[in-house]
Amino acid sequence: MDTSKKTLNIGIIGFGPFSQFLTKTMIKQGHIVRATSRSDYSAHLGANFFRDMEEFMGVEHDVIMICTSILSVSEVVKSIPFHCLKKPTLFADVLSVKEHPRQILLQEVPEDSDVVCTHPMFGPESGKDGWNGLNFMYERVRVRDEDLCSSFLNIFESEGCKMIEMSCEEHDRLAAQSQFVTHTIGRILSEMQITNTVIDTKGFEKLVQVKENTANDSMDLYRGLFIHNRFAKQQMENLESALERVKGSLEARMKKEDGHQ
Repeated sequence: MDTSKKTLNIGIIGFGPFSQFLTKTMIKQGHIVRATSRSDYSAHLGANFFRDMEEFMGVEHDVIMICTSILSVSEVVKSIPFHCLKKPTLFADVLSVKEHPRQILLQEVPEDSDVVCTHPMFGPESGKDGWNGLNFMYERVRVRDEDLCSSFLNIFESEGCKMIEMSCEEHDRLAAQSQFVTHTIGRILSEMQITNTVIDTKGFEKLVQVKENTANDSMDLYRGLFIHNRFAKQQMENLESALERVKGSLEARMKKEDGHQ
């Protein structure tokens, strides 16, 4: 039997725009999705919504996905009534930082349940035309039911995602260089209120696009990327020192030019 194709009962804790975006594809593939959240999303088509967390946890799930914000994940996971679980379950998170939720899940999830940490590195905008070729990072943190874990990962692999297996530590180190720096540059450009002009170069058009893309993400996401990725502080310091070096180089050249006049 091809276990990668089996129908999964998937529970989602935190049913905001990103998890709703993932849900559409999961339902399209034939999986059964149940969700719970602090806000009421009972009108969402396709997923069964539970207002009560104990009732939600009392339903038999194969997989429970943690889709909260980075800043609230600790509080949310610690409040989960794990005693209501009917059977060992695979817990998966989809947060943009990885060491932080990994530590929390290992501390809180019952020993007989498995844990996989993932980061679908796309969203409703970049994934609106499909997930083919888009990056999906994962680490099998504590996996004994290989068939179940493979079935869950197949949700993304079957859509054409580029599957990248790496440690949570390596993810955060690389993401601090790429994702966090991109968000920081975008926030800086937003503070500068840069906008398109009639004489834009292609390079400037890309900078405006970076600003607009990061503006679509919440400030809570950006704060989470900084507070809960231990490599982000160094990247912020690198940006600050690089700006000082560039500025110093220009000012030194200016003084030299002034001295020649």
